[in-house]
Amino acid sequence: MDHIPLKRPHFFFTTAPLPCPYIAGRLERKIVTELNGPDAEVLHEALSRAGFRRSHSIAYTPACPGCSACIPVRIVADGFTPDRTMRRIVRANQDLIARHVPARATAEQYRLFSRYQESRHAGGDMALMGFYDYRSMVEDSPIDTFLVEYRQGDGTLVAACLADRMSDGLSAVYSFYDPDMPRRSLGTYVVNWLVEEAREQRLPYVYLGYWIAESRKMSYKSRFSPLEAFGPNGWHLLENVSADQDSCTAAKGLR
Repeated sequence: MDHIPLKRPHFFFTTAPLPCPYIAGRLERKIVTELNGPDAEVLHEALSRAGFRRSHSIAYTPACPGCSACIPVRIVADGFTPDRTMRRIVRANQDLIARHVPARATAEQYRLFSRYQESRHAGGDMALMGFYDYRSMVEDSPIDTFLVEYRQGDGTLVAACLADRMSDGLSAVYSFYDPDMPRRSLGTYVVNWLVEEAREQRLPYVYLGYWIAESRKMSYKSRFSPLEAFGPNGWHLLENVSADQDSCTAAKGLR
């Protein structure tokens, strides 16, 4: 991992234990720090390469005692080759128009976001988000953040992706899509689109956040190969997902 010098010290804090949103019966804790001031971009780069993620103006990483199920992963863009199913999904969405827009929340986006949450994550914290909560998620960013909207030919918004631009890649912050279009497989399509966008910008990676072997919601990430994971010795290639999960569990403790 490249060393990125910081100009001033930063303070890190540990959150109180809360129920884990991914694995039932477990508790999660996080190490968090604020991204602010003139070093915000540099700090975000350094922490992202060390497995942290961003939410609003906060960078965080899991720090759960006796558990290491959350594994940071990133796609190696130049090495990625979509499988037959992914190629079919890309063809099925050739009619969509992707457009970069500023990271500004709109009522149209929020309606789609709410429908997605109600369908896919009913009962979760994000399903309770009002418009101003959504706006905060989109707009409260101290770094280079953008939105991509995916529309049909008639202008209908069917998907959106919030992402951060880094010097070595694109970081997918959050995506949502029309839950009533299962044949389009829009979630998979958006990730494929991000990989192609990274290639066009000559960026080596697409950061996908955390992969959790025990979570069905996270299982899709392991399909995007080659995939690198961050562990005690830095980033390494995940050649065998199940075997690599076992080795990380043995080294860092079971979650």
